[in-house]
Amino acid sequence: MDENQKKVSGLVLRGKSSRQGLAMRVLSHAMRILGIETSCDETAISIIEAEGSFGNDFRFSVLGNALLSQIEMHREFGGVFPNVAKREHQRALVPVLQDALWQAKLVKPERDVSEETIAESERLLEREPELALQLSQFFRAYNTPDIDAIAVTVGPGLEPALWVGVNCAKALALAWNKPLVPVNHMEGHIMLAAADGNALARFRMPLLSLLISGGHTELVLSKEWMQYELLGATRDDAVGEAFDKVARLMGLPYPGGPEISRLAAVARENGETSAFTLPRPMITTDDFDFSFAGLKTAVRRLVEETKGEGSLTEWQTRAIAKEFEDAVADVLVAKTMRAIEQTDAQALVVGGGVSANAHIRARLSDALRDYGYSTKLLIPPPELATDNALMIALAGYFRAEKKQFILASDMQAHGNLKLI
Repeated sequence: MDENQKKVSGLVLRGKSSRQGLAMRVLSHAMRILGIETSCDETAISIIEAEGSFGNDFRFSVLGNALLSQIEMHREFGGVFPNVAKREHQRALVPVLQDALWQAKLVKPERDVSEETIAESERLLEREPELALQLSQFFRAYNTPDIDAIAVTVGPGLEPALWVGVNCAKALALAWNKPLVPVNHMEGHIMLAAADGNALARFRMPLLSLLISGGHTELVLSKEWMQYELLGATRDDAVGEAFDKVARLMGLPYPGGPEISRLAAVARENGETSAFTLPRPMITTDDFDFSFAGLKTAVRRLVEETKGEGSLTEWQTRAIAKEFEDAVADVLVAKTMRAIEQTDAQALVVGGGVSANAHIRARLSDALRDYGYSTKLLIPPPELATDNALMIALAGYFRAEKKQFILASDMQAHGNLKLI
């Protein structure tokens, strides 16, 4: 592939940075990657040390990992409000950065960034004045950490939030003279799901990825590591979006997905049954596409008919939550099992925030057993299923290992960035 035209998960990297030489010298041994994640309502920074390529020789360790959630900030809006997310990322990035660096023992009170460089970083961050001020104070107080590259989420996500992380990464790369690695958020989810302890899980290709989040419902096939073929995707609402919208219809607090799952779990534990029946959209179609808008509409009608002029009883709320979660799980399992059968996938990655859903995780595991498939199931622990910077640092390492860096002037945020 031409050095000046490298395609990286929906990105075309042009040009060759003079700073790339810093990372080139470490490609033969361990690299330290600092990852930045600001795609939605989590401000996160992680630092890893990794070495090796895809396969049994890959190893990594987490040196620092810090995250600040904005959930409480957005609860009153019933969802993530982009401008609030942008503001909070500006406020949180430097404290989170300091936390991660202190954990990694990579920062000392020894200034080595010039005033000229600080002034240049401030100009770069003119649209993020609060971040610019905090970073300037940080540069004047601390040394350049011993890292080899900076990886940052460039999409998909909320574009105002993405730009804060992207511009922060540019400022750090400028001040510290480090190369930049653009990361696709969804690739990060795949990488983290494929990790097992401090290595990669042992699995054979092809790899099937079920990506389920607030913005995505996709089945993606990888015949080779870091190469992707889209098998199917949602035609309307993503599964996480459907969970949140249904929760609002039922009068449940934000974030709605975990609340629906909690109520459904109580109904199952109590052995509660109901006469409520919801559709399983597209469950029998021959393709691998999904649709959840009709299911959401069906819930709205069911809620309106059930509560009448009053409100739902506790039993009715639990029953509808259980039926909705069952309907979603039925569709996801059916489509995924069909994809495994047709592709002979040897491993199944489940990534994205909805992969934290205990019922969906259990249903997929049971289905693999019941269908008799030897496909290996790869799901991150629930605490790492939602957005975090560890997945960005991991994906950044594999891109850096392939020397896929980008000039700061070419790096852009892409709210609708595709994996394919």
